[in-house]
Amino acid sequence: MHRIDVHKLADEATFNRFHARVLAWCLLIIVIDGYDIAVAGAALPAIMQQMGVTAGTAGFMASSALFGMMFGAIFLGALSDRIGRRWTISICVFLFSVFTAAAGFMNDPVSFSVMRFIAGLGIGGVMPNIVAQMTEYSPKKVRSLMTTAMFSGYALGGILAALLGKQLIGDYGWQAVFIAAGAPVLLIPFILKSMPESLPYLIAHHDDSHLREVVRRIQPGIRLEAHEEFLVPAKDRAAGAPVARLFQDGRGLSTVMFWIAFFTGLFMIYALSSWLTKLMAMSGYSLGSALSFVIALNVGAMAGAIGGGWLADRFHIKWVLVAMYALGGVFLYAMTLKMPTELLYLVIAAVGACSTGAQIVAYAYCGQYYPMAIRSTGIGMAAGVGRSGAIVAPLLIGQIVALKLPLEQNFLVIGAAGIVGAIALAFIDHGRSASAQETDAALDAAAAPQASPARV
Repeated sequence: MHRIDVHKLADEATFNRFHARVLAWCLLIIVIDGYDIAVAGAALPAIMQQMGVTAGTAGFMASSALFGMMFGAIFLGALSDRIGRRWTISICVFLFSVFTAAAGFMNDPVSFSVMRFIAGLGIGGVMPNIVAQMTEYSPKKVRSLMTTAMFSGYALGGILAALLGKQLIGDYGWQAVFIAAGAPVLLIPFILKSMPESLPYLIAHHDDSHLREVVRRIQPGIRLEAHEEFLVPAKDRAAGAPVARLFQDGRGLSTVMFWIAFFTGLFMIYALSSWLTKLMAMSGYSLGSALSFVIALNVGAMAGAIGGGWLADRFHIKWVLVAMYALGGVFLYAMTLKMPTELLYLVIAAVGACSTGAQIVAYAYCGQYYPMAIRSTGIGMAAGVGRSGAIVAPLLIGQIVALKLPLEQNFLVIGAAGIVGAIALAFIDHGRSASAQETDAALDAAAAPQASPARV
């Protein structure tokens, strides 16, 4: 009986219409996810005015979704290993669409915050599943680039929230941009029909017809006989508690290092997104200039994500990431130096590339590090622990601002997070990663040409 390793099949595939469709679906979901994250910030001034809440209460209302994202990443990231990725992604889309829309009907801070918390569960939960989906189905040669290109959808979602906010809030009130977020719930039937299921899940549940259909779409020229048997390597088969498996087979130290790197990466991102405008205004720049710096930060983030993904496919992804995190710290320090405004725009764009851009590459690396069977769980736990960095950052930087310390110290604290993240990434044992073990297996197979690659 011929046995076909579906993981190897996906790795060696040539990019085709099937891969483009998976990328398009994942990108669309990330754009919607990005919109749902950004919509509260776009509407916050109008919400504060209508509800008559203080800045402190408004901050809690905005952060309620972050708490939901932390729990969603941890619990819904692991759920796909049990019920399948299509259903988990669909549940997440339902949660963040319906409950973001529901927040638009709330009239008090508490009920609004509850709706945003539940929406946050879906926003946080969809991320590890989409990364796992993109990692599993991307050809190995372009895997990092496809994953980081997909993540550029977050910036597009944020831009969409800003544009719709400018168009709708003035005429229809802040509720309009939240209610508009409910429309993607209509996509769920199409996601269930068009999105391929995880290959190990199909094999574990003996769904041979669906499996054969996906394999033919991955490699259109393949000839399948009735007696073919599909398998995944033993390391990719689900067995035991997925969270416990993150610490098995020598992965324990690397798992903790990923958690530290995600914490520091998200700390940098949310410290900057929350306080950059204020810090630059405190430096003497006008509000218009300070907002222009935010645009430069986001443009740099998109360039860093796609450029970092391109570099990661050509060089060692771990060391590309270490360099990006470390440079993020260096460029943040450089922001404390006196320089022409034009040069400062470039430095801030570089900060965006080495903070948000680096974090997106970190998602790609985390997806490649863990075997397929625990990939969603591994990314979900790292994102969930890292989300606490997103929650801590605005609060800590706010306290430092309140102390009225020299402005440079604010940037040094944010920059220090990048250096700590770089050190943590350097301690990851890449030899234990799924991608490194696949490369070793391929070299072994090449050294033994007498063994049939279709047999195990």
